[in-house]
Amino acid sequence: MADSVRIDKFLWAARFFKTRSLATDAVTEGRVRLNGARTKPAHGIKVGDTFTANNGATEWEAVVLALSEVRGSAVQAQALYAETEASCARRAAVAEQHKYFREPTIAIKGRPTKRDRRLLDKSGL
Repeated sequence: MADSVRIDKFLWAARFFKTRSLATDAVTEGRVRLNGARTKPAHGIKVGDTFTANNGATEWEAVVLALSEVRGSAVQAQALYAETEASCARRAAVAEQHKYFREPTIAIKGRPTKRDRRLLDKSGL
């Protein structure tokens, strides 16, 4: 096995992103950081590296434990990385916050339709 793997392939194999092209776009846009710095999709990731990944809904901070270029089961994917305790606490706090207050406009993608606008007006936003 190689001692490094492209970061976009790793993020796809570790199931942070559904497709490899989504992982590549996230790295290009700067939503993925490797050891605290922006990187390119073809940059190699090694065991022991720390990365942060934001897929739009969730943000993780994790350490690489193993490498893989192929997408396997969820159990295999979870064995590739270890999430930091700070990241777990941050995600739990966000989940708790969403439990009590749900942003009413989060379900609307793009420009609201006429029906969406009426519902927003009715809710007083």
